Amino acid sequence: MKETLLKYFCPLLIVLFMSTMLKAQSQRTTTPQYIALYKDIAIAEMKAFRIPASITLAQGILESENGNSVLARNSNNHFGIKCKAEWTGEKYYHDDDAAQECFRKYPCVKDSYHDHSLFLTSRKHYALLFNLEITDYRGWARGLKQAGYATNPAYAELLINIIETNNLSIYDREEKTGPLPMVKDSLIAKTETPILHQVPLQDTVRVVHNDQDDFQDVILTDGQRVSGINNGVHFITARKDDSYEKIAEDMALTVRDLYHYNDVEKDYKPAAGEKVYIELKKEDASVSFHTVETGESMLDIARLYAIRLKSLYAKNRMKPGTEAEVGQRLWLQDNAPVY
Repeated sequence: MKETLLKYFCPLLIVLFMSTMLKAQSQRTTTPQYIALYKDIAIAEMKAFRIPASITLAQGILESENGNSVLARNSNNHFGIKCKAEWTGEKYYHDDDAAQECFRKYPCVKDSYHDHSLFLTSRKHYALLFNLEITDYRGWARGLKQAGYATNPAYAELLINIIETNNLSIYDREEKTGPLPMVKDSLIAKTETPILHQVPLQDTVRVVHNDQDDFQDVILTDGQRVSGINNGVHFITARKDDSYEKIAEDMALTVRDLYHYNDVEKDYKPAAGEKVYIELKKEDASVSFHTVETGESMLDIARLYAIRLKSLYAKNRMKPGTEAEVGQRLWLQDNAPVY
């Protein structure tokens, strides 16, 4: 009797399982469906903030997998924006670059689109994007990658391909607004000094080209801090008589986070010209090894390659607080072998 039941019960389970899977797959939003659902929101945000609708839609498609990703379904977060220190809304924890990272959770998708606009318009390292024409989606895609929005080296090309495959640039032509207004209700920028969204390129910006392949070009703007990207991590350069308190205020960060990002203790004073990272450094460098030179500390080397000091010690099986010897070869990606 038992064998007879199993004979009929198991095939039934398989049929039910396959039916459920097919139904689930059929309910997944396709790219054309996603565009139809959210193009009007993207256009409205473009008119309010002057971010190309094509770029917003392409990022939403890519980051949320057409709204089908776990993050999108559970938190309405379509742009992969993490909590950051200033976020006071609901949170959702999800594995990303590290386990259980904190992501912003929204009541609805429209809120995610609006916060995406606020995020781009209130962070200084995206300011130069607003010098571009609204129809220059290629420039925007490459600028987002250059500014560090995503770590994927092909991020710009992925966005461009999505835009061109789906003809999203047609929505950029609906932009009829004048100069970009200042954002008054940003969740991020709360300093007394307004953050300018447009910087006159010909008057205030010059580019310093680095000789080292590991570093990207540094952008200098009059009246603003020197900023750049090293190993995919954003940094600013400390000024004479600078302090972490001043830097934290200018960059809308907490002093505590700034100390943590840079592996330094409270009351540490940066030297003029020193790199101060404004986000968490990576666990791996972009090169494999470093040979210690005279006068270099472990902190200096961690700062040079934008790698976490704790990770640098761990990879080289060294006790935290000790220093490497001159001429010693340090491992920056893999763990040093045990001899």
